[in-house]
Amino acid sequence: MKPMPDTSLLGIGGTFFLGVYLCVLILIGVAGRRARRENSMADFFLGGRKMGLLVLFLTLYATQYSGNTLIGYAGAAYRQGFRFLVSVTFMMSIIGGYLIFAPKLHRLSKKEGFITLGDFLQHRYRSQTLTIASTVLCIFALANYILSNLKAMGYLVEGSTGGRISFAQGILVLSLIMVIYETLGGLRSVAWTDVMQGVMLLAGCVVIFVAMEYQYGGLSAAADRLLTMRPDFWQPPDAEGKRVWLSTLAIIFLGVPVYPQAIQRIYAARNENILRRSLQLMVFMPLVTTFFIVVVGIVGASQFPGLDRQGSEGVALRVLSDIAAELPAIAPLIVLFLFAVVAAIMSTVDSALLAISSSITQDLYRPFRPQASQERLTSVGKRLSWLLMAALAYLATVLPQTIWRLTEIKLELLCQVSPALLLGIHSHGLRGRAVLAGMVSGTAITLILMVLSISGAGLSTKPLGVHSGIWGLGVNLLVVGIVTKVGRRDG
Repeated sequence: MKPMPDTSLLGIGGTFFLGVYLCVLILIGVAGRRARRENSMADFFLGGRKMGLLVLFLTLYATQYSGNTLIGYAGAAYRQGFRFLVSVTFMMSIIGGYLIFAPKLHRLSKKEGFITLGDFLQHRYRSQTLTIASTVLCIFALANYILSNLKAMGYLVEGSTGGRISFAQGILVLSLIMVIYETLGGLRSVAWTDVMQGVMLLAGCVVIFVAMEYQYGGLSAAADRLLTMRPDFWQPPDAEGKRVWLSTLAIIFLGVPVYPQAIQRIYAARNENILRRSLQLMVFMPLVTTFFIVVVGIVGASQFPGLDRQGSEGVALRVLSDIAAELPAIAPLIVLFLFAVVAAIMSTVDSALLAISSSITQDLYRPFRPQASQERLTSVGKRLSWLLMAALAYLATVLPQTIWRLTEIKLELLCQVSPALLLGIHSHGLRGRAVLAGMVSGTAITLILMVLSISGAGLSTKPLGVHSGIWGLGVNLLVVGIVTKVGRRDG
């Protein structure tokens, strides 16, 4: 077994260049502000609805692959072995979810001037209660998402700088940078930073994959070592494990496409053709992102066996440090990958923050201030971004580390919103009261199962290998069907 390498990948020079990179992000924010055409909600939150193919594709890519993908997936692959290659399929399924509704939703958004998911729901169902309930669920889910990524960002910065920048300092500084460039230029600035971050992310994944092939012999050499070291890595999942696979596939397929920040990008596309082409390109990205990161975890298991759960979460940093120590000439490329991870986290957080502030402004504030001007609404959205980031950055520094569980909670709650969108956009006979009844029932079941699983009642977080959110979704759809049938009979 190799000695554990020092994981402080960023020396003084690397830390300096990280600072330069963050300054460039602020300059991009300034450029986004200068490029604005008007002081309106559509311009600030949707970039004027003029997003072209390259920018749309890279902002979708950078937003979808978060810090949990690049850090958490490597750790999960370290623990589960080759079974976790199924995560590539999970990430590909997201595009199938988009294609069910995205083209038609884009056409509607152009016609009706939607800003948020709540705008579509209000237009489709004419129910303020349903719109508010959906918005609150999405906000809670996205707050969890931001928390998990802020925590991943803090641990990454602290570990990669050898403690020169502490966990709390990393969160606070990077949070401040994000909220500055976001409030300067809105989605336009966020998307432009995503272009740079997406390129860095893709380049970093390719670099680390090639470096592992050269240094360790890649996946085939790791497989040979693991045949004797970890024969369990080769065991197929049992029946419950297969149900967990299907359940995870379901919450990702139904939950991720409903991200409010993803909905914003659907609205922001210049036209439907650009949207379709961007999604077609996205289908292939798990092969050069998720797959490469899973290989990092599997190779890490062959090189650094015996890590506990917490230690396995840092296996990507250990692999990077070992490669940098053995191959000093490529150390700058390893730093590039590290910057790519930071970039992935930032692109996810800034997008989620913008989505929350737009949802609160458009779906919760505006109905009670219908006479407010576009300038006033935009100003409220910017102020909310600062308040939200301050609160979430503080919570990220004091709450215990629960990164993966926060991610699961987010997806399980978003699954309860998906029927309102996926069914509503295709079924003209569906009524708001049926969707609201289903959403409330499904959310209640999901939360009850979650509470029981942590209360010592002996219930698993995945009863019978199925996520609580999928049980809730089953109840959700059942209630929608019953209320719809009863309504038609009474009508």
